[in-house]
Amino acid sequence: MSVFSSLIDQSEVVNVLQEAVKSAHNKGDLTQGMTHAWLFTGPPGSGRSNAAVAFAAALVCKDGGCSKCVDCMSTITGSHADVELIKTEGLSIKIDEIRELISRASWAPSVAAWRVVVIEDADRLTDSAANALLKVIEEPGLRTVWLLCAPTLTDVSVTIRSRCRHLQLRTPSTLSVEEFLIKNTGVDSKNAAFAARVSQGHIGRARFIATNQGAQSRRREILSLIFSLKDISSCFKAAARLLDIAQEQAESENSERDSKQLQQLQDAYQGTGRGMISGGAKAIKDLEKEQKSSTTRAIRDNIDGALLDIASLYRDILLIQSGSQEILNIDFRQEITELAKASPAKRSIEQIEALLEARANLGRNSAPLSTLESLFCALK
Repeated sequence: MSVFSSLIDQSEVVNVLQEAVKSAHNKGDLTQGMTHAWLFTGPPGSGRSNAAVAFAAALVCKDGGCSKCVDCMSTITGSHADVELIKTEGLSIKIDEIRELISRASWAPSVAAWRVVVIEDADRLTDSAANALLKVIEEPGLRTVWLLCAPTLTDVSVTIRSRCRHLQLRTPSTLSVEEFLIKNTGVDSKNAAFAARVSQGHIGRARFIATNQGAQSRRREILSLIFSLKDISSCFKAAARLLDIAQEQAESENSERDSKQLQQLQDAYQGTGRGMISGGAKAIKDLEKEQKSSTTRAIRDNIDGALLDIASLYRDILLIQSGSQEILNIDFRQEITELAKASPAKRSIEQIEALLEARANLGRNSAPLSTLESLFCALK
């Protein structure tokens, strides 16, 4: 078993990475098989960040990614001395963070042959941060490897992606995700099949649904909102309820972490209020700003996930209208069939397009409530 075993349905990508690791270990330098900058793209849930982390582990492992040694384990947990894992919980990665990262990345590796930097959300780089990163990728350190992750090539600037070797991951099959859940989560086959089907190949979401009853309940409530759209008033109520669900989920996921971070910072500055040592008030203010940004992103991510679930519902309606019975949301088969009979296929296509437009607007930082109100009025 190797570090690449966690990648589902990505045999071509794994082969390329294994060849690069072999080249890096055999040659000890950048060669045709190995390069200093890589860009991993793929749809949400395909495992692009997992692939980057697995590659990083294989590069610093003396055995090329055995998954059992200290180097592999510490890389996967984010504690290896020569591997930087950059995850942003905010809306963007700013230039100050990238400048600090570039400074650390210039150091020679301390225990491994390579110093590896993984940026999981390269699509969230601000323009100034991307320009700063470009300079270091253009003139890379001798023993530094950069691994960038983004949904698509167009989410990264042309100048950066032109200097990276590109690897495209694909959406895993439903059967592969089901087998992964049974093997790695301990859920029964029925629950695994359900989660794999409704997640549409999103590995992380499938795991969350399979192991979390609250997630299953939220999904049912979100989809049920669609069947309540009768008039303008019901559309506005449904929009407000969906936003409430997204906010409640974000708060439940972040509150414990936020409290712990605040307590740790207060301990570091020896108290609260005027009893804190110099710089404490500013540090707490900066932390609160970061936590607010993190919560905002979590809410938007939750809304986006909900819209994907709703889109799957209209996909099922379109399939029924086309004469197919192979739908994803079989627990709503009766309601889906009734909606399919009540409108033509052209209307279903328009509704799916409205959902895609709403997701795009949210990606451009439009106000969530007004976006949802407009969407639900279009779906009515």
